[in-house]
Amino acid sequence: MSIQRLYSPNCQGIRGMKRFIRKQGLDRLFLECDAHMWRLGDRRIPEGIAVDGGSDWFLLNRKFVEYVTFSTDDLVTKMKQFYSYTLLPAESFFHTVLENSPHCDTMVDNNLRITNWNRKLGCRCQYKHIVDWCGCSPNDFKPQDFHRFQQTARPTFFARKFEAVVNQEIIGQLDYYLYGNYPAGTPGLRSYWENVYDEPDGTHSLSDVALTLYHSFARQGLRRAESSLHVEGENSCRYYPMGHPASVHLYFLADRFQGFLIKHHATNLAVSKLETLETWVMPKKVFKIASPPSDFGRLQFSEVGTEWDAKERLFRNFGGLLGPMDEPVGMQKWGKGPNVTVTVIWVDPVNIIAATYDILIESTAEFTHYKPPLNLPLRPGIWTVKILHHWVPVAETKFLVAPLTFSNRQPIKPEEALKLHSGPPRSAYMEQSFQSLNPVLSLPISPAQVEQARRNAASTGAVLERWLDSLVGGMWTAMDVCTTGLSACPVMQPCSQTAWSSFSPDPKSELGAVKPDGRLR
Repeated sequence: MSIQRLYSPNCQGIRGMKRFIRKQGLDRLFLECDAHMWRLGDRRIPEGIAVDGGSDWFLLNRKFVEYVTFSTDDLVTKMKQFYSYTLLPAESFFHTVLENSPHCDTMVDNNLRITNWNRKLGCRCQYKHIVDWCGCSPNDFKPQDFHRFQQTARPTFFARKFEAVVNQEIIGQLDYYLYGNYPAGTPGLRSYWENVYDEPDGTHSLSDVALTLYHSFARQGLRRAESSLHVEGENSCRYYPMGHPASVHLYFLADRFQGFLIKHHATNLAVSKLETLETWVMPKKVFKIASPPSDFGRLQFSEVGTEWDAKERLFRNFGGLLGPMDEPVGMQKWGKGPNVTVTVIWVDPVNIIAATYDILIESTAEFTHYKPPLNLPLRPGIWTVKILHHWVPVAETKFLVAPLTFSNRQPIKPEEALKLHSGPPRSAYMEQSFQSLNPVLSLPISPAQVEQARRNAASTGAVLERWLDSLVGGMWTAMDVCTTGLSACPVMQPCSQTAWSSFSPDPKSELGAVKPDGRLR
């Protein structure tokens, strides 16, 4: 494909054009099909044009928009065809057309924003399941990046990325830097709430794992209300759950995940009246250093979850809500030290060793993560991941694989429960058996424990809920419960006056008119 140049001699192409072409994959042919971007092969860049590109955050003037939209000249027609098979067309199409068109003298090479590039972390192949390419993505700003705002030498009005679930402190720092501090006693400054489900979304928007656990969390809240809010001589704090949860929020305080807030309906049995409550459930600490502690000091933390974000170094599945058909990832955080090799062992609820592998930890390594190829379904219950150095225990962490009370958002049927909750076929998580390690690790397999797991796998209805709730209670604590309206329970606190609640005041997030100091009312 050859295109006649239309731009004036004063217009200049992007520096390092060849490097940019390779980095963006413009010399590769891509096609999107079945929610996957497939790389089909190589291609040649059209002759006679200067390839340009950059951010997909830009402003376009009206004349150029009309030109791109309505022009039938050679440049626009063939560039539309070329970019139809491009990985990230918005990062190059408009730039290239503008640079090579009669409108090139209107280009201003400044998008007025600071972008937090950390290519050491941001250029990871973390989207292999959706794209045949390893691209780069900006990181979220954190407090250590604050100097970037103070040292910019060009006009700047915007910055990205900010993400309160990753770090809210930097948003507060920037707010203080621009507008001064909030008045003393302003509530909610260190808190952050993020809605992940609301009734209008419909339960079809939830996974069976999430729906199962949200119901269990709500029942925990009702038991909390009955036990801790009971008043002598009173019987008005007893509840019966009604319907699906009404809303769910993630709750963070001082940039630490504090758990889930579940708004749910329940009938107050004393007065046969429907009330709406909000329950706060917090995950228990599950990472433990071995006792007695070993002399191996590099391991700082270990966690298991799904949706590991290697760029921001956290699990996007906050709280680690896992079911039998999930594929968990084991993560370890390390301090600096000499190169070492550690052994990681995954143990299921009846002490079957599901997987074991060694990890070489280099001296500068900060994080390692690995997803063992386990046969599914996983046996429901509390799992343990042990970390050893020279076969001496260093630490362990636990995680819950929840039995499901729902399948396709409907109460699970007996045959579905038995299939999902019995563990992998032939109790083998991998082709290789590791049961010879049981005596070495003092992990006896109890026939009574195996038999109980078999009975649990066949349970449904109220029996299944009791099993689920007992497991959830071992990993989560119902910290508090409040009411969103009037309650017959005399000691139930209003959610609007409860600091942790999603109904409590949050002035930093309120939107309104712009005040003289630049803040939004």
